[in-house]
Amino acid sequence: MDPEPTTTMDYYAYGGEVCNKEEIKKNAAKFIPPLYILVFVLGFIGNTVVILILLKYKKLSNMTDIYLLNLAISDLLFVFSLPFWAYNTVYHWVFGNVLCKLLSWLYLVGFYSGNFFIILLTLDRYLAIVHAVYAMKARTRTFAIITSAVLWGIATFVSIPDLIFNKAIKENEINACSPVYPPGVENQWKLLSLIMMILLGLVMPLMIMVFCYTKIIQTLIKCRNEMKKVRAVKLVFIIMIVFFLFWTPYIIALIMYTFQTSYLLNNCETSKKLDVAIQWTEAISYFHCCLNPIIYAFVGEKFRSYLFTFIRTLLPNWNFCPFRSITHERHSSLYNSSTGEHVISAIL
Repeated sequence: MDPEPTTTMDYYAYGGEVCNKEEIKKNAAKFIPPLYILVFVLGFIGNTVVILILLKYKKLSNMTDIYLLNLAISDLLFVFSLPFWAYNTVYHWVFGNVLCKLLSWLYLVGFYSGNFFIILLTLDRYLAIVHAVYAMKARTRTFAIITSAVLWGIATFVSIPDLIFNKAIKENEINACSPVYPPGVENQWKLLSLIMMILLGLVMPLMIMVFCYTKIIQTLIKCRNEMKKVRAVKLVFIIMIVFFLFWTPYIIALIMYTFQTSYLLNNCETSKKLDVAIQWTEAISYFHCCLNPIIYAFVGEKFRSYLFTFIRTLLPNWNFCPFRSITHERHSSLYNSSTGEHVISAIL
């Protein structure tokens, strides 16, 4: 995944045709920086608040808290580099070779680890609701720490090519931060990088979410508590739909862009449209990291109560809405009529 605009050259040759992409670059310089900065601000504030609440109030008491903490850290790594790419879109790369490598690497580590921890949160909910008895033994802090460490290692490993190949270079008298692959295997490395990003970062999380949340819904439907059932099913649908809406357009655009020659799309006009599609869908997909705190944390009753307490600590005179005391909060559970076991309300 390349955080820069996909069009790094004003002119590109398609066969004997010279394709002028200067206008696309100018348009990208207008809308990409504001979007990147907006994602950075929202993502930084939201995920920082999640980390503070998890550390101050929840004390990382269970597996879900640990995964939420790691997801927030992943999203912070992801958004950290966006101001640099926003500046690069308008003024080109001025931050040197070391930052080029480091920021490209952190960007990809944040991308992979974020989607990996979404997978772990999905599996956590799946175990807690569908296999409640087994989950009581498996969902421990130790297991959460081990699996988190393993996924951080995987995310770091698959991002190493960006650390190695990305360099600050000069193209047509313009400084840029771009991957420079060894001669003769450039296309192979580009293809491998894109395939890993599509499969590991996008397709695999989507497939796991569809499977797990289908099973979760089937289990929740059997629950006797109608109000809790409706709220839980709504949240499940929100998680699936948001991920699908924000990432699927980018997946489709990226596949078409990568394999445009194979699909007879390798002409100037189509290439321009694909460049624009990549720019917009990629920028929109970034907003998912801003929504993660809302979807995975703030929608929960307990977490929302902690959030209100945190806000009252910062703004003691703020009385915009009534707050419930954490000590009076009702700890709820769902009852699975098919197994006779209580299902932990991990998604509420």
